Amino acid sequence: MHDAAFGHEHRDLYEKATDIEGIEQLTLISVGIDIGSSTSHLLFSRLTLRREGAGHSAQFKVTEREVLWSSPILLTPYLSKTLMDFEKIKDFIHDCYHSANLHSHDIDTGAVVITGEALKKENAQPISEHFMHSSGKFICASAGPHHEALLAAFGSGSVQMSKASQSRVLNVDMGGGTTKFSLIANGKIISTAAINIGARLVAYNKDNRITRIEDAGSIFSQEASQKRVVGDIISDDEKQKIGTLMGHTLIDVLKHGNAMGPLARRLMITPALENFGGLGDIDYIIFSGGVAEYIYRHTDEAYGDLGPFLGSTLRGYLDTLPRGTLMEPTQGIRATVIGASEYTVQVSGATSFFTSTSNLPAYGLKAVYVGHVVGTSFLGSLKKAFVKYDIPEFGTGMALSISIDGDLNYATLKEIASGLVEAVKNSPEIPVILTIEQDVARSLGSILKNEMNLPNELISIDGISVGMLDYIDIGKPVSMMELFPVTVKSLLFSSEPLL
Repeated sequence: MHDAAFGHEHRDLYEKATDIEGIEQLTLISVGIDIGSSTSHLLFSRLTLRREGAGHSAQFKVTEREVLWSSPILLTPYLSKTLMDFEKIKDFIHDCYHSANLHSHDIDTGAVVITGEALKKENAQPISEHFMHSSGKFICASAGPHHEALLAAFGSGSVQMSKASQSRVLNVDMGGGTTKFSLIANGKIISTAAINIGARLVAYNKDNRITRIEDAGSIFSQEASQKRVVGDIISDDEKQKIGTLMGHTLIDVLKHGNAMGPLARRLMITPALENFGGLGDIDYIIFSGGVAEYIYRHTDEAYGDLGPFLGSTLRGYLDTLPRGTLMEPTQGIRATVIGASEYTVQVSGATSFFTSTSNLPAYGLKAVYVGHVVGTSFLGSLKKAFVKYDIPEFGTGMALSISIDGDLNYATLKEIASGLVEAVKNSPEIPVILTIEQDVARSLGSILKNEMNLPNELISIDGISVGMLDYIDIGKPVSMMELFPVTVKSLLFSSEPLL
């Protein structure tokens, strides 16, 4: 059910597919809205999409993207330690539309991303739902630490650089509440991690009275001088000590990897970065996020937090690295989505399997990409995918999007089916939706239902290709061949993700 204020109709997805039949180029207006721990901002862009291929799969690829208008940076407003000030956020977004001379009906598609400490606030979900209800055009991505690391790695240009230079790159995204790491080899993200280090773990007003202090900020204040709480006066000397300690703690992780010291280990939000023993393991390091503005000396302006102290400490260390190791991002504080591409309409292959379509059409499903290599554990591949998307276990609102590398035979499909049954066993009431790149959906579905007695309702469709950061809509099957229309909604960055 939608609020009356946001009522709308979803057109049948097959109608979308037929509407664009024969069209070779589309132009869309897209918006990207980022609500983060420390800062929030918005960007409008014009996307040009050109048709690739023919026949049932009307796939469009973004070939041009033009930034129409970008907002000033807003310090994310809070009502309390547990609540964002949503009215101020809405006013900010309304003012952005007005300044850009755009209206909601001008927007074809878009993405809202809530990240970091902002995601932990009590009203993060209602805020996301507000945008999701606004015309149904938005991808609403609530990004935990691993997923946020993926977004930053693409948004900063680190993935593109790694692929172009066939190198190992470490992207370090430093925001208000957390620092995210992405280790990238030859254009592929091989591991991600996060630590509680950020500029606004301690924030203060013009009178130097602390207005915000997160739990990790209290740890740093106690380690550096004395434990501080909201309302305390913080001296410039204390700011320097806390910011310096934060910087040295992060340097410890960069230098030693898994061999980091006890303070860094205590502050890790996730397990340590896999396959990373220190900066000797990489070719380049790239910083993004708000603190990156200080690291690259783009600004020395203070915003009532520890950003300048943290940034200068890190820059001092980075200046000791071999020349050429530190590289600049294509985007720093704006290393996030610029919007979404909606009109990649695909139609499933003719070998689908389903027990019911009562849950269709389904909108905005997170495509959990599972790249599986035959001969390894599928359950292991699935668990790794869940970690990458910050998903604790199988649940609602997702489609498991599987790509299989290797020989496809009965034994392989039986092993995949066994892993799927194990993964969903605690949620028999939730429909299992599978999209499979290879043409084995019917065989896999038959094994799941007829041999392994999967209790869940099942929709298994093939011939669908998705990327690592995609969302999908699935319509009811059409025609005598029972083909499923699928709209793939891709998060977009300043340059195209190379998946």
